[in-house]
Amino acid sequence: MAQKPSIPKGTRDFNPEQVAKRNYIFNTIRGAFETFGFQPIETPSFENSDTLMGKYGEEGDRLIFKILNSGDYLVKANEKAYSEKDSNKLTSSISEKALRYDLTVPFARYVVQHQNDIEFPFKRYQIQPVWRADRPQKGRFREFFQCDADVVGSKSLWQEVEFIQLYDSVFSALKLEGVTIKINNRKILSGIAEVIGASDKLIDFTVALDKLDKIGEEKVKEEMRSKGILEEGILKLQPLFTLSGSFESQIESLKGILNTSEEGQKGIEELDFINKAISQLGLSIATLQLDVTLARGLNYYTGAIFEVAAPENVKMGSIGGGGRYDDLTGIFGMKDVSGVGISFGLDRIYLVIEELGLFPETVTKSVEVLFINFGEKEALFSLKAIKQIRTHGINAELYPDAAKMKKQMNHANKRNIPFVVLVGEQEIESNTYTLKNMISGEQDKVSLEALVLKIKKS
Repeated sequence: MAQKPSIPKGTRDFNPEQVAKRNYIFNTIRGAFETFGFQPIETPSFENSDTLMGKYGEEGDRLIFKILNSGDYLVKANEKAYSEKDSNKLTSSISEKALRYDLTVPFARYVVQHQNDIEFPFKRYQIQPVWRADRPQKGRFREFFQCDADVVGSKSLWQEVEFIQLYDSVFSALKLEGVTIKINNRKILSGIAEVIGASDKLIDFTVALDKLDKIGEEKVKEEMRSKGILEEGILKLQPLFTLSGSFESQIESLKGILNTSEEGQKGIEELDFINKAISQLGLSIATLQLDVTLARGLNYYTGAIFEVAAPENVKMGSIGGGGRYDDLTGIFGMKDVSGVGISFGLDRIYLVIEELGLFPETVTKSVEVLFINFGEKEALFSLKAIKQIRTHGINAELYPDAAKMKKQMNHANKRNIPFVVLVGEQEIESNTYTLKNMISGEQDKVSLEALVLKIKKS
């Protein structure tokens, strides 16, 4: 007995309805990208391993899917590593390529490789799949699409302002009310670490602080102590644990906390500039919120840090994020090229829209009219009409076989096709078409022009 086929954990098949809904999101995001002046690029699905490794931290490196070398990959294997079962050393000798982990590092590689052909500032968008050897769970997959937009070659904070507007534009188009755009700044986190005497423990400090909403104040303090952060420093953090209120009031509180840190003051100035600009410009649907516990991407973010939270009534992780990276291309030898970018989490956005019932009914509309097949003569007459109908932007098809009419009608019902057309001897002689509305049951004999108008009006 043949084994039942399956797919790897963390991957999915998509049926026609799901693909149509995903394309609706893709097209909405792509349209906004282009409206805001971003240009499309694409990069290979796999890169040389040394392009990716060491760019995402230890955990990220572990989640990169490695590709075995072609042919007999053990021929060049490190024999000592193989005998000692040292997977790290063995991997580099049997795998020279890896599936891309995100779109940001390949983009940095692209900029460096094509720097002589690029006009800076360069605004690019990219919508392609990425792969991560993560543990699958709700909203987290091993293969998923990222939708990224980045600007490189400009240090202007107006770029951050535009990205906030871009997020707002997309979520407005998707009618996703209640979205919160959270923002922080790496300089503020560095300033806080400096003030409490833990500059050398910035990552430990921020990882603990990032858990404030999940484990509470006392547990965060315990974790900080376990990482060697002194009690005196933790006491200085106390105002941070109770920081709340409007964006403006939090900024004022931070000025007091960070009054001895030049780096921290720079971060405050940047956030204040962004907030004042957004206050003047306004947002249609999203809310901008300062969150000093936000600490994503510290391995490469140097300024603003973004994270987008789904509406509160939906239990879902972040549905977007990004930030400012002042020297990402430096990892490939191209120094002092500032960049800032954001990403949309397509799969999570899909789940949120599905849960809230926000997909328009027209999204899944495929074939609008099916011509019933009564035989060779009728089929040819129908195909001539179908050719004309399609020029009006109507999706139409002929049932391929001259099967029993009941079977063809059932086919239309199962595919939710709203109209069928019956063409027999009488219709051919009078050059008319019998149009049946499959929802109301109404049936009319009409000309081709009237048929087109009826379908378009429905």
